[in-house]
Amino acid sequence: MAKKAQTVDGVSSTNPYEDLPKKAFWRPAIAERSMFDIAELWSPKFRIAPRAPVATFGSCFAQHIGNALKNRKFNWMIAETPPVGMSEEGAKLFNYNIFSARTANIYTTSLLRQWTSWALGHSSPPEEYWEKNGRFYDPFRPAIEPNGFATLEEMLLSREETIKAFRTCITDSHFFVFTLGLTESWFNQEQGYEYPMCPGTVAGEFDAEKHRFRNQTFEQVRSALADSIRMMRAANPKLRFILTVSPVPLTATKSDQHVLIATMYSKSVLRAVAGQIAENQKIVDYFPSYEIINSAVFRGSFFEPNMRGVNKRGVDFVMDHFFQGLVYQFGDYFSAGPSRPAASTKKLDEVCEEELLGAFGEKK
Repeated sequence: MAKKAQTVDGVSSTNPYEDLPKKAFWRPAIAERSMFDIAELWSPKFRIAPRAPVATFGSCFAQHIGNALKNRKFNWMIAETPPVGMSEEGAKLFNYNIFSARTANIYTTSLLRQWTSWALGHSSPPEEYWEKNGRFYDPFRPAIEPNGFATLEEMLLSREETIKAFRTCITDSHFFVFTLGLTESWFNQEQGYEYPMCPGTVAGEFDAEKHRFRNQTFEQVRSALADSIRMMRAANPKLRFILTVSPVPLTATKSDQHVLIATMYSKSVLRAVAGQIAENQKIVDYFPSYEIINSAVFRGSFFEPNMRGVNKRGVDFVMDHFFQGLVYQFGDYFSAGPSRPAASTKKLDEVCEEELLGAFGEKK
């Protein structure tokens, strides 16, 4: 029942802030707590049943979500499995079990739209390929095979298998988790398609006339993500989405800005897009991994010494909040912690093509 309005000199003392919970106020929610006791950062929209298939894609940080799901006995969807007999180390080397299919990192929402369009048959992949020392490289997954493919046919067949697997992730999963990573992107100016990395960095040759840099705007990022969601929902009307933003700073920037400023621009745009789409669509939720790692409240304690990589404690802290949010909202319907590996300060080995750009800075 709403409080009765009381008046002081004819002015009502009741206001919209009086009945808000503690989490709405900085002092009780933050200032009076240890940073490790800060809670209720996420109120999930959806109950994720442990058996519900969950597909994960996106930038480097997205890899930790899949592992956390698997460690807690949830149904992390793997639509493209390694060959029988391949070791765990070999599977990782060849980019299996990193994401739900071997797409490698999908850094931008426009790349997500491109993969979605291919998977659902709205467009076809370009015929472009890269060759180096007699080996063949996929321009859209340039580091997927450590030493390239032996033949062009092998490369094309591998890409086709990944496109099929990506389609399966769309049509058969219940939840699609996507981590937005970058606004900076490289396009083929003549044909309009996008590369995950600038040609000539991992493989291929850079052509200044053909390859164009684009630092995407809010509307470009939003439009591509909205298109992707629309296409996926048309193929699977029951599919729901959880968006996150990678907390990992840029390795390098092609913009004219300092890399710190470029990072803040990129993450601000991505966070605003994810927030707006989650706010406007009931089928989309937003999980604050970016805020948990980057907020000043946590004092940079979850970064490696290079202030870029997220350490093991940071990853565990983020994923604990994810599952604790589910428990708080929907009840203790699964074990929220015992199956998780013990916290460790061991450096995490992400598979992240963007890291390779750092080598060019070392030459300066």
